[in-house]
Amino acid sequence: MVSLTQKERESMLVLFKDFSSFYNANSMSKLLKMTSVGVQKMFKRLLDANLLISKRIGKSIIYKVNLNDNYVRQLMSFLLADEANNFRRWKEEFEGLFKKDRIVLMYGSSIKNYAQASDIDVMIILRKGEVEEVNKFIKEKKEILPKTLHSIKMTYRDLLENLKKKDKVMIDIIKNAIVLHGHDLYVEVIKNVTSI
Repeated sequence: MVSLTQKERESMLVLFKDFSSFYNANSMSKLLKMTSVGVQKMFKRLLDANLLISKRIGKSIIYKVNLNDNYVRQLMSFLLADEANNFRRWKEEFEGLFKKDRIVLMYGSSIKNYAQASDIDVMIILRKGEVEEVNKFIKEKKEILPKTLHSIKMTYRDLLENLKKKDKVMIDIIKNAIVLHGHDLYVEVIKNVTSI
């Protein structure tokens, strides 16, 4: 079992969520506000712990989360769940959507600064037969929430196809979303579209 620092957690989440981009120590250092040397040491520790994999491209070494390892997939699920704990209000608000085999994401301006956001954006990954039930729940929430609620509903297959073809809007949502529910399933989806 590996104990991660806050910066290591942040780097793992960035690498996981922004699966379609390549990060080296220099590009990650800018995001984490660390020195490049500090990020290199951190990445070496994560590589040694088998949490990351790397590949040399020219003079640069790029890193990805090692999603082929079961422990790492469980760790990513935990990190996503831990991140969602900062959004308890929304977990409680959308708890009615939390069913087995469903993923619920929240994204957009409401997770960055709710007070200044003009709307609330959620994405629900579900099975085809569940659309009517979800629509009913969303309609009820629209009537009571103080801000406009926008929802995207799609099947797992739709999500995978959009991610595989690197749909820019979908990639941006995934990169910035908070996973309110379905962390294990979400990790499996990302595993299926991540490569190095």
